[in-house]
Amino acid sequence: MFLSANELSIATGQPSLVRMSSVSTHIPVWSLSGGTPGQSVSGVAPGFPHDYEAVKVEIVVTSTDKATSSEFTDAYRVHLSQLVDDEPFTSRYQLGKPAQTALPAGPLHTRTILLESYYEIVPDAPLMVRIQREPALPQDTFTRPTGLVGVKVTALKAPDQAHVVQNVRGYNSWPMIQAIGKTLVCTYSRGTKHTISEDARAVYARTSTDGGKTWTAETTVADTPGYGEVTVGKGLDSDGAMLLWVRRVGKGKAHDLYRSEDGIHFSLLATPELDVQPMQITDVFHVPEVGLMCLWFAGNYRQDTSHQWGLMTSDDNGLSWTQRTIESDLTHADWPTEPAAVYLGEGRILGIARTESGSSQFQIVSTDAGQTWTRSRTNISDIKASTPSLIYDPETGLLSNYYYERGRGILRRRVVDADFIFARPQSWPGSQAVAIGSTITFDAGNANATAIGDTHYISFYSGEAPDTSVLVSPNPAPQVSK
Repeated sequence: MFLSANELSIATGQPSLVRMSSVSTHIPVWSLSGGTPGQSVSGVAPGFPHDYEAVKVEIVVTSTDKATSSEFTDAYRVHLSQLVDDEPFTSRYQLGKPAQTALPAGPLHTRTILLESYYEIVPDAPLMVRIQREPALPQDTFTRPTGLVGVKVTALKAPDQAHVVQNVRGYNSWPMIQAIGKTLVCTYSRGTKHTISEDARAVYARTSTDGGKTWTAETTVADTPGYGEVTVGKGLDSDGAMLLWVRRVGKGKAHDLYRSEDGIHFSLLATPELDVQPMQITDVFHVPEVGLMCLWFAGNYRQDTSHQWGLMTSDDNGLSWTQRTIESDLTHADWPTEPAAVYLGEGRILGIARTESGSSQFQIVSTDAGQTWTRSRTNISDIKASTPSLIYDPETGLLSNYYYERGRGILRRRVVDADFIFARPQSWPGSQAVAIGSTITFDAGNANATAIGDTHYISFYSGEAPDTSVLVSPNPAPQVSK
């Protein structure tokens, strides 16, 4: 469904309905200022059929200004609500996150910008759509007007239901999933609430050989008396065995590295003594001529400059580790947490990290196998305490970023060409919803992904305290468009 400029009207401010023209082509657009905030237009989409669960909303934007250049970005957001009988028209209101994209190389080009990838609807109820440009935000660097050509609203079917890994009573949470050959291994911890240090919290594992439909009996990985334990990172060693980082908190704090060849029997491999005690050590990956590598972060989550992050490397298959700090004395806003990283080849490493107080995830890259790093903000803004997990396919060159938007209850995926995005962190394409979970903010989340063949498997947890479940969502690996 497409709402043209003529089907939209002023909602706030004083935008103007004008014609953008070139030669004999004339397009009616709403001119949205690059300097005056608060301008928006709205329209109504009629109800949708009963076999659809949600909609995605995109806008088409253009510009005739000669200053148009890809060195600038602009930002828009959508306001959505439905007119449902016997409900206040504010009851289903959803304020979208700002969507930032780069302008085209020159004027007269059009762009289609995804503003919302999954808004749940009530069938047959009219949908109110309001589009607003955000020139006051730092993400909008283009000070000239842009033209809103129209709004595209597309009805969506619900994603497939995720498979249950564990749903016994208790706070089953913070899973890690890893493929050993064609076997899925899902590890997770269970306690009584959303806390790590309680003695009742231990780490468990289950395996599946049918894509997550059924699972073996639960086995205990770690249950140290006097400590709470939680999984924080996973990967494979050079022999193809699974490695699992477990954070242990009690009388003291430590990170234990466990190893398993079958996902059922785990043995303690190392407990490194580190100069900086990390908050977490994250997923393990391989870097040629370096060995095993993983990233870590440390801090106290306060509004001070105590925060830092770095890397750890092992040249003996995980028996011993060398720690290095990359950045220290960081503010809370500049602190990249819970990072995931992949090796792209030719010394290039690309990582994505969660933000604790910013509006978008971080991208951290290295061109020299981890010796030096550059940290940048991305345009990935549909987040809330969203831990990323990456899968890189060297055959297609595609990089998938999975993350769970807490509060919305949406497991999201963004797919991009890794070579393209490496030096363009603010050019990530829009997201798609791949699974739906609980909307209770911190009783769901923490995506972690692995792959077997042409299928990606993403674990997360979801529920309502004191009982939450560990789930896994299978999704086809993305393919290059022909």
